Amino acid sequence: MEKHDGPGAGRTGPGDPWYEPVPGWGAVDDAEARAGAVPAARRAPGTGGGHAAGIYLEVQRSAAFQEVRGRYRRFALPGAAVFLAWYVTYVVAATTVPEVMARPVAGAVNVAMLAGLGQFLSTFLFTWAYARHARLHRDRAALELRWETQEMTRGVPGGER
Repeated sequence: MEKHDGPGAGRTGPGDPWYEPVPGWGAVDDAEARAGAVPAARRAPGTGGGHAAGIYLEVQRSAAFQEVRGRYRRFALPGAAVFLAWYVTYVVAATTVPEVMARPVAGAVNVAMLAGLGQFLSTFLFTWAYARHARLHRDRAALELRWETQEMTRGVPGGER
């Protein structure tokens, strides 16, 4: 890939799909500044192991990798917990209080039907929120880490695929 070569390797520009957010997704103009700077995972020349496995372990221990991983965990774990609690609440309510779930709301539509539709809606909402969070807070930093890792493993035994 041309991103790995030359003096501009690792930088984004107007022609890069990571440079501008997708229109209509509520992104801010300076998404990288809003997400906060992520420290580089670069290593000093001549340091570290001479094998790709050592380089990957070094990148995994880097502050940049830990920051990307932390951003993922700070969003995904609470989001998954809330989503699971909502689903369990729906199932428990359907089995323990069927008279409440059978209560009509409008015509043939009852509380259970609305809660079931709410499950679908919340699934799509969580998926959208996850994709937006990844795009604004993790993708650029993860891509930079990938480019740097590719550069570090170039020419190293076990680093070419």
